[in-house]
Amino acid sequence: MRFLTDPTFDAPGDYPAGGGVLTKTAHSRVTPADLGRVDVVLLSHDEHADNLDNAGRALLADVPLTLTTPGGGQRLGGTAKGLADWQSVQLDRPHGGTVTVTGVPAVHGPGSREDIEPVSGQVVGFVLTGDGLPTVYVSGDNASLDAVERIAERFGPIDTAVLFAGAPRFAGLFNGEPLVLDSAQAAEATKILGARRVVPVHYEGWAHFTEGRDDLEAAFAAAGLSDRLQWS
Repeated sequence: MRFLTDPTFDAPGDYPAGGGVLTKTAHSRVTPADLGRVDVVLLSHDEHADNLDNAGRALLADVPLTLTTPGGGQRLGGTAKGLADWQSVQLDRPHGGTVTVTGVPAVHGPGSREDIEPVSGQVVGFVLTGDGLPTVYVSGDNASLDAVERIAERFGPIDTAVLFAGAPRFAGLFNGEPLVLDSAQAAEATKILGARRVVPVHYEGWAHFTEGRDDLEAAFAAAGLSDRLQWS
């Protein structure tokens, strides 16, 4: 099965986000045509263009299932389904067996959900499990290490963690603190999860990302975790 997370393919430019603007600075590395068949989209949330843009929305129409937040499932309709914390769906694999996808907690900013969600919206992460399969964690736009600890308690150790990083910041929002993991937090999340392999994503191509590959490499080296990194 082929899973895709947070599809964005639009050209560089300015995209509205609430009362502000998100600026895309680079072209996407692939186009929808490059992907071939996609069985499931794992969508952290549907409200920001760096997670779902116009071309990404068009792609969803051709995907059998999109899993996202409960609110996103209602807004998107069609084949989209919202997952609450710890809610699971079981998917049949083409050649037998199943994959279970579980929605897991995520917080899109520094602080409690109660304080963050009214400002930056609801987000969700995912854990994929199955008999004879590696356990995969897709963090989504999460900035909470407390949420990571709760996930590790239920599913750790994790075989592969797809960690959204980039330390996105806005000067007038949350005192400029990151809305998603910064590089040091990504390294700490790796320790908490006992992750054997980490694939960083969501750290390049947008003006609000403040830490890139060099910062991630430095943070993982400082934590003695360089051997865990795998670049997509």
